Amino acid sequence: MAQTWGNFFFSLLDYKTEKFVIAKNKKVGILFRLFQLGVIGYLIGWVFLWKKGYQETEEAIQSSVITKIKGVDLTNSSQFGLQLWGAEDYVIPPQGDRVFFIVTNYVVTPNQKLGYCPESPKVPDGLCTSDNECVEEESVIAGHGVKTGRCINDTGTCEIHAWCPVEHGQTPLEPMLAKAENFTIYVKNFIKFPKFAFSKSNVLPVTNSTYLKTCRYDKDHHPYCPIFLVGDGGSVGVGIEWNCDLDKDESQCIPKYSFTRLDSSKNSENSATLGYNFRFARYYNDAAGQTYRNLFKVYGIRFDILVNGKAGKFNIIPTVINIGSGLALMGALKYKRHETKCLVGVFVCDMILLYMMSKSSFYRETKFEAVTKKQSGKHRERKHVRHHGHHRQDGRHKREEKQAMEMQPLTSVSCQPNSNPERRIQPTVSALKTHSPERKPQGTVSFRTQHAIEKQTISPVSTLRTSRHQ
Repeated sequence: MAQTWGNFFFSLLDYKTEKFVIAKNKKVGILFRLFQLGVIGYLIGWVFLWKKGYQETEEAIQSSVITKIKGVDLTNSSQFGLQLWGAEDYVIPPQGDRVFFIVTNYVVTPNQKLGYCPESPKVPDGLCTSDNECVEEESVIAGHGVKTGRCINDTGTCEIHAWCPVEHGQTPLEPMLAKAENFTIYVKNFIKFPKFAFSKSNVLPVTNSTYLKTCRYDKDHHPYCPIFLVGDGGSVGVGIEWNCDLDKDESQCIPKYSFTRLDSSKNSENSATLGYNFRFARYYNDAAGQTYRNLFKVYGIRFDILVNGKAGKFNIIPTVINIGSGLALMGALKYKRHETKCLVGVFVCDMILLYMMSKSSFYRETKFEAVTKKQSGKHRERKHVRHHGHHRQDGRHKREEKQAMEMQPLTSVSCQPNSNPERRIQPTVSALKTHSPERKPQGTVSFRTQHAIEKQTISPVSTLRTSRHQ
């Protein structure tokens, strides 16, 4: 066990280096090239053409929204009679913010004053049968006031201290502001991308001065008109999306509008969460100084103006980063000459080559090789022996060549026959060269006469002496 752990820890000190193996397998080679073509398509099609990877982008858009609602309606109720409603009456708040509410229907509880009255039977926590169930100074849950400790038998509810009488009106079936759907909303949106010092408004420049007075937003005919009809009730999100390519002309940076019903979903057509309502009151005093109020429960449409945006402009830094990432993934970064590496392709191809083919064991043995220190030493010894053997062979060849060059002139000395029967030796100039006393090469000289050819081994010195005595 200890040896196993020891081998494990020592293996952590091993160093792994790459070994390149060229596998002559056409199927794997084709698969590898298909991976590279896929990476090229991804780099060009997705990164640069679709995602515009050559641009520096900014999504921290600075936005300001101003709204203006126009339209009037006339209502007739038993409580208030004829009443003309303008934008200052049905828009809450009237300041023109990006979130606002338009009243389309309402219920009024008039002339309320502070006092004691029974709780509404619609409130479960206000029901009682005896005084013990109405704890004094206890607030009615989801009710209208504070319990006084008395139970009123006529209504079966607790007496409360509140604005009396409590709200009891019924919601009208038909909207009182029936023409609210024809009210118009004028949305002004000013945006700025601080990184590029670019700003613009959704109100596009037009040559016709009456265009904004007559146009209404239509997705097909007037997609850039910033004036919308109110439509149905609920909570509506008006989306303004800016997607600006600042490499193109400024006039092509145009907003796109979208509308979303925020208070509903696919399965909530009959849900109680549909619609939007709230209450508010208007206070006044009578001649005696008594404070009264009219309580309004209003129904209508809540608008949320949602602005999002993104701008992009060419920059060399993201361009180089995306190109480098794509080339590295494709395998164009060369590690050795004529050899490339595709990260995704190599991984998949290696898995197929090393584990899924009939000759996988052969490829594994060829690709992975463990080299120890002893094997490295033996390799150096073999290399050292070969190196010295080459040196000895080179020295022997050089000595043999030198001896052959020195002996060559002596073999060219010969005696030609003539009329004089005496032998004459005429050494050549090369035969007169002096030699070092350490080495006196012997030469074979051939003498040709009329009767025979005599061969005698002589030295250069003896050759000169023979010539001089004759």
